[in-house]
Amino acid sequence: MSAVSASDCLWREEGGGEAAGARCLAFLAEVGIPVRLRQGEDMDQPVDGFIIADGTVVIDPATPVWPGDLLHEGGHIAVTDPARRATLGALEPDQTEEYMAIAWSYAAAKQCDVGLRQLFHPEGYKGSYEFAAKCYALGRFEGADGLAALGMAELDLMRALAAGVPTYPNMIRWLR
Repeated sequence: MSAVSASDCLWREEGGGEAAGARCLAFLAEVGIPVRLRQGEDMDQPVDGFIIADGTVVIDPATPVWPGDLLHEGGHIAVTDPARRATLGALEPDQTEEYMAIAWSYAAAKQCDVGLRQLFHPEGYKGSYEFAAKCYALGRFEGADGLAALGMAELDLMRALAAGVPTYPNMIRWLR
């Protein structure tokens, strides 16, 4: 399967446009999260233009999408138990994994130079985008504790220094 090119998709300009999409696609490829274009699948999932099918983020090339939403969907794959990652499809509501995907996407957005308002945009997070943006702007990283519990991130500065690892929003590893 060939890599998805940012030029194959329609990107929301207010989300950073094609340039941000290209950075996000490259980042996901680098960390090992597969992305492909829609191949006739039903795109009925909560985030317009995206579904997860067989552990892959699927993009509808005919739907204008937010690069930050691509990172969020990638976050769901990243925090999934490796034993079921390759078969991950439509997501069942799970608040813990949702918060971890949000925390993961925030860390990824920092790597991809996607701004806070591009990640937490008015069309996302079921209307709670303002709350999410404020939490992260104030350093209340909801879900990061779940990433830390999985060994993906470290929240405590002293433990991080002792272990020689970075503190969140930098990640120790990107996949669970």
